[in-house]
Amino acid sequence: MKKDNKAVIYWLLTGCILIFIMVVVGGITRLTHSGLSISNYKLISGTIPPMNEVEWNEAFELYKQYPEYQKLHNHFGLEEFKDIYFWEWIHRVIGRFIGLVFVIPFIYFLIKKRLSKSTIKKSVILLLLGGFQGFLGWYMVKSGLVDEPNVSHYRLAAHLTTAFLTFAYTFWVALDLMFPNKKAVEKKFRNFIRIGLVVLIIQIIYGAFVAGLDAGWIHNHWPLMNEGKWIHETVFIEQKPTYLNFLEGKSGVQFVHRTFAYVVVIFILAIWYKANRMTLTVYQTKGINILLAMVGVQFLLGVLTLILAVPVWLGVLHQVGAFILLSAMTFTLHRFTK
Repeated sequence: MKKDNKAVIYWLLTGCILIFIMVVVGGITRLTHSGLSISNYKLISGTIPPMNEVEWNEAFELYKQYPEYQKLHNHFGLEEFKDIYFWEWIHRVIGRFIGLVFVIPFIYFLIKKRLSKSTIKKSVILLLLGGFQGFLGWYMVKSGLVDEPNVSHYRLAAHLTTAFLTFAYTFWVALDLMFPNKKAVEKKFRNFIRIGLVVLIIQIIYGAFVAGLDAGWIHNHWPLMNEGKWIHETVFIEQKPTYLNFLEGKSGVQFVHRTFAYVVVIFILAIWYKANRMTLTVYQTKGINILLAMVGVQFLLGVLTLILAVPVWLGVLHQVGAFILLSAMTFTLHRFTK
């Protein structure tokens, strides 16, 4: 690692930490059903929450105009509204803060000519990803303000997955600066890790589907879904045509997510097995071992989250596990990329 790159690396890693915090707060926001508490989007003035009783009542009256209050929370008083408002507000504030943390140092490094042409291009991609992530957040919330008090699980999955990918790419750019020299590795094995990364991302997407459909509160048994059956009959009768059961049906989506978890485990075991037949560097070995350990922890967290019917703390911990697993996969792939 070059000395001149240290500040840039710290900047990128700080961004990674902030994205991680935002995803955690986003998970709490979702699990506490707080995401529709702020009905209007104000980029600048929305940073400041209601500061007095009059402003709180104005925000509450606005909330009453939308389906979530009318169909689900019409028993809420002002204090209950304040509780859910807090998580959505802090989630949005962190998003704005991430934007400032990225843009201001980026301009500074450009002026000081501390960024290579390659890093500038990658940083522009990060800027676009961050902006797109903010747009998806607004687009997601908008879907829950029309007729039904639920956001589209497709939009939620897009919002969450983009956050994960933005983190992974930010981490990758930092790793490029931390490890400018890479050891040549077998192309087939590198591509196998890439496939493993794609499999993991699909699993993350289905995890978002489960969250968006509240599908974790049914079939709270393991290893079978229910009544001694691997596939519950509702997997095939919720939606027509049948394939929609695996995209929009609660039982079908949960079935895919819990089954695909085994696919992720098998892929990572295969990566570990293949890697142990090769001569590895210290960092390659560390990446493989962390990946193996983390997939075991994440699998256990998934089982516990299911059978305990998604308590908030465990649901958030399971999401954190997915984040760390993606980090380990990103690091491992980077160490095996020429």
